[in-house]
Amino acid sequence: MADFDEIYEEEEDEERALEEQLLKYSPDPVVVRGSGHVTVFGLSNKFESEFPSSLTGKVAPEEFKASINRVNSCLKKNLPVNVRWLLCGCLCCCCTLGCSMWPVICLSKRTRRSIEKLLEWENNRLYHKLCLHWRLSKRKCETNNMMEYSCKESSHLVQSLLQMRKLRNGIYLN
Repeated sequence: MADFDEIYEEEEDEERALEEQLLKYSPDPVVVRGSGHVTVFGLSNKFESEFPSSLTGKVAPEEFKASINRVNSCLKKNLPVNVRWLLCGCLCCCCTLGCSMWPVICLSKRTRRSIEKLLEWENNRLYHKLCLHWRLSKRKCETNNMMEYSCKESSHLVQSLLQMRKLRNGIYLN
């Protein structure tokens, strides 16, 4: 009878080496940073709509601009409300022992989730067909120690190959 508790490190080392090799040859991701003047909890009020030169030949500039404009319109609709609640929360913070900040935190999470859903819709509509994948990622600001959200494009082909490899070996990770 086979030991079900036994761990096979050889297979894990081979998988890890394959993942490192695939990631080594994958192109660097394209990062679209926030370019607005107002930032609430790391989320800028707009993203740069200038077409990155590294996407030339992968996606049409018009499609890229339309996608960024959709994200910017979502931000334009949601962030002014977040700023109002932030000001109100700061004014009432001492009286409410910080509880007045909860609406701002919830609204910020809702805005972030709506942008993530929008990017997923864009991925399913167009970018996955082009082997690209857009996502909202948190990264450190270049000028200070604070964190900001940025749109990040990475090669969907490498991620698909890694998922197929894991499915073939009976391992599925989300």
